[in-house]
Amino acid sequence: IGLISRRAEEDMAATVRFYTDLGFTLIYETKTVTAGLLLENGSIQIEAYTVEHTANARGAIDHLALNCTDIEAAFEEAKKLPYKILEGITALPFWDHGIRYFLIEGPNKEVIELVQKL
Repeated sequence: IGLISRRAEEDMAATVRFYTDLGFTLIYETKTVTAGLLLENGSIQIEAYTVEHTANARGAIDHLALNCTDIEAAFEEAKKLPYKILEGITALPFWDHGIRYFLIEGPNKEVIELVQKL
């Protein structure tokens, strides 16, 4: 689940406190142009990051991320289905060896990220 926080650092600290109190473990943190973190509890991962402008209202989750084991096969399947592809396969340097992901739009304009850890 991709959560968007307000810009302030204390918001990220509050996010860590809230989710660790619920049993999540902080597994990754970055302070690049966009501050971000990943928390995990079993098979559930929450990505939280800062952006300049947010809705900051109920329902303001940015995206859901679904793990897959073969990003190319998942992308080819998505192209055959009536999904709106928002972003093609992209790589990022997260985790030990990076990730590859693509984005599709859900029926309520929600963003779904299909991601493969490399």
